[in-house]
Amino acid sequence: MTVQRHQDQVWPTAALWDAGIRLGHRLRLPPRPLLPAAPGMRLTGPLRPIRHTEGVASILEGLDSAHEGDVLFIDNDGRTDEACVGDLVAIEARLAGIAGLVVWGCHRDTDELAVIGLPVFSLGPCPASPTLRPVPGGQGPGAFEVRAGDVAGGDSDGLVIVPADVHKEVVDVAQTIVQAEQRQADRVLGGVSLREQLHWEQFRERRRAEPSYTFRDHLSQVSGALE
Repeated sequence: MTVQRHQDQVWPTAALWDAGIRLGHRLRLPPRPLLPAAPGMRLTGPLRPIRHTEGVASILEGLDSAHEGDVLFIDNDGRTDEACVGDLVAIEARLAGIAGLVVWGCHRDTDELAVIGLPVFSLGPCPASPTLRPVPGGQGPGAFEVRAGDVAGGDSDGLVIVPADVHKEVVDVAQTIVQAEQRQADRVLGGVSLREQLHWEQFRERRRAEPSYTFRDHLSQVSGALE
């Protein structure tokens, strides 16, 4: 499957997740939350996994094989006792047209990363420089394997990974969810309560008569975006 680059809009991760649920597709979350290095950072793009075994050299080698619009997934075994991405790497990746960096480990130069603006998602900041390990050490808290081409979506809520083969349909449904939620929010601000919009009393009546009827079933009937 070919994933569009550049033109992809960064849809909220919550909408992507809810879209996956509606479609019956199991999206993936990291074993531990990966959060943006600075407020407001958002990313989307196909993942290009690389192992961090030789410091910056590993990342530069990964850039050589990456395509414009890719998101580099830098696997440092989930270590939190060192940082493997900083300002110079971010600048180089940005110049190469990389859409963002996802670090299964830590970053540093947080203030500089905020100015550079390239989205960086990691386990958090750490001032320590990395230790060179010709062979992956496996000392982190657990493996986090990703597949090349699967699409990462990231925002202030964290990171979601969408399988490449279902990305388009997930994005299409996520778009409808965002639009429906915006309409609902506008109506609430206009004085129409969410319970009224979602026919809450109708749901309660049917639930009393039919205990197996879930609120999610009801939402699908009234085109509600709330999950």
